[in-house]
Amino acid sequence: MNIFTERRSIRKYDPTFKIPRDELNQILKETMRAPSSQNMQPTRFFIIETDAYKERLRDALYGNQLQLETSSHMICIFTDLHKFDYAEKIFDTAVEKGIMPGEVRDRQLRSINNMKDDFDLDHTLRTGTFDGGLIAMQLMLVAKSHGYATCPIGGFNHEKLADVFDIDKDRYKPLLVVSIGKADEDGWDSVRLENEDVVKFY
Repeated sequence: MNIFTERRSIRKYDPTFKIPRDELNQILKETMRAPSSQNMQPTRFFIIETDAYKERLRDALYGNQLQLETSSHMICIFTDLHKFDYAEKIFDTAVEKGIMPGEVRDRQLRSINNMKDDFDLDHTLRTGTFDGGLIAMQLMLVAKSHGYATCPIGGFNHEKLADVFDIDKDRYKPLLVVSIGKADEDGWDSVRLENEDVVKFY
């Protein structure tokens, strides 16, 4: 339970420490276990680890300079509006691994093909945003389980963030930036509303 109760938003990290690439990849692999709509896994991670790219990111942030300067990595989370391009790969792999019968794959693919043309970009962006929120929280909890601190950052210029990576801005839409590293502060605890403030039983 300490992963949940002791997670803090950390803004100051040990600037001398870099998370090893293989461990960061393991963190992301565990993060990708988060659920997503139709298991289309639309979240894409653009990870900044070099000083040169941190400088490119600086102009896109509205603040959060301490996180930028001291974090091990800045993880920029986008959603892919072309997520259905991966449908066959996802379901074919499930069949190959023996975790999905072939007839279920075929039914799923038919269903996706029948409905995807009815989804406008706004709908795809909404579901991608929802999925991105799930995976961002999973990322922060997985990082905590590995002994690392994080902080979600929503204050950034969306157009400029996409420009940092020279990517297709019609396809990839930015959702969130998460700083990650070895904490160099304790962070602050915070108050949560009581159940009676937010829960109604019917």
